[in-house]
Amino acid sequence: MFERLRANTPQLARRAPVEHDATRWHPHSVSGRPYRFAQPITFTPYASVRACSARCRFCSETLRPVEGGTMAQTLRPADDYFDTLTQALAQLRGLPLSWSLSGLESSDDEDWFLQLLHTLRQAERDGVVAQDRVLYSNGAGFARGRGEELIAALQDFGLSWVELSRHHPDPLRNQRIMRFRDGEAVAGNAAFEAVARAISAALPLRQVCILQRDGVADAHGVAAYLDWARRCGAGTVIFREFSRLGEGYRDNGTRRYVDSERVAIEHVLGDCMAAHWWPRLRALQITEGYYFWNLRLRDESSGLEVVFESSDYSAMHRRHASGDIYKLVFHADGRLCAGWQPDRDILWDNTHGAMHGQP
Repeated sequence: MFERLRANTPQLARRAPVEHDATRWHPHSVSGRPYRFAQPITFTPYASVRACSARCRFCSETLRPVEGGTMAQTLRPADDYFDTLTQALAQLRGLPLSWSLSGLESSDDEDWFLQLLHTLRQAERDGVVAQDRVLYSNGAGFARGRGEELIAALQDFGLSWVELSRHHPDPLRNQRIMRFRDGEAVAGNAAFEAVARAISAALPLRQVCILQRDGVADAHGVAAYLDWARRCGAGTVIFREFSRLGEGYRDNGTRRYVDSERVAIEHVLGDCMAAHWWPRLRALQITEGYYFWNLRLRDESSGLEVVFESSDYSAMHRRHASGDIYKLVFHADGRLCAGWQPDRDILWDNTHGAMHGQP
């Protein structure tokens, strides 16, 4: 299906650089050791100041790699976290990157989140080159009473857009998937919709739905979700397939849920293409990333941008093991890594300086 879509889509964007395209690689040294950084590249200050307000059944942060290792979600920042983050960012001055604010839920501790934005802005003033600035959120912190303060801070930060996760318009079905903790107002639709509209009034809003059997799984579900997201103020809706895991992850509850509830992106796209409303969607672009692809369309009747996306974690791990740098993550233990595992591909920490590979 991917080849068929490529043949009928006017533009192909390659986010993953080819080997010999010098314009897509940036040489840069960390603690005196030279590396080659893919362009574009994102930097994530991994949010794990507290346990997440949701316990999504498919959450990639609860997958366990076959080789074991520390789980990033279990780490909590020390008192000197922001000082250490500032030191790590100093290693990246002059490297073009983008801020990708994710991990667990960044907004769950509002004070930590505001200090994070302040630290990143200071790093830019000190010479870090930042392009896009993106927040991935379930909206919980925005629904607790300080939402206006957080939105204003994100505006001052120059946020490019918010990706707000919600996996079904029905709050009971969504709660079966996301499992917000007791007392989280955003679990209800009224609070979620108020958060979405408040964000969309100030910042570009992309609403994200993960396809799954107990959620949105076919053309009827996609159409209903699009109508709802438009009423919530979203300008873009992203339908993501569960990441394809390969053999690199252990058989735990998360893996079993992903395997049993998976809905193939090809199935959903095929069903949508047969629906009476599909002709109103105009294909704009296919993007090939270093471990994902997506199809971007525009709904000519509503103006919504609609994205269907698939990713492959085996491809991601192969890239991370190549020796080139495709991703930057700063973990709560003070390690700057070229990937999502805090004890692998370590580029720098505040104790031992520059390192690389598995210690």
